Amino acid sequence: MDIFTNYDELLPKGILFSIKEIDDMGLIKSDMLKKLIYNREIEVVKVGAKNFISRSVLILFLKKNTLPALK
Repeated sequence: MDIFTNYDELLPKGILFSIKEIDDMGLIKSDMLKKLIYNREIEVVKVGAKNFISRSVLILFLKKNTLPALK
């Protein structure tokens, strides 16, 4: 039986999340997020000087980078 993570159920509802909010959720540390943004490995929405990540992009990123457990 394969177990999968349903990020849609786990993540709070919202459209955009700040780097701090994602760090506070315990998903990705802010330093790592900044590195991903700098290297253009994750899509961001820029509002003024702040970067935000949409819920759908965050879910896609987490799914793409989740490795299945070995059987």
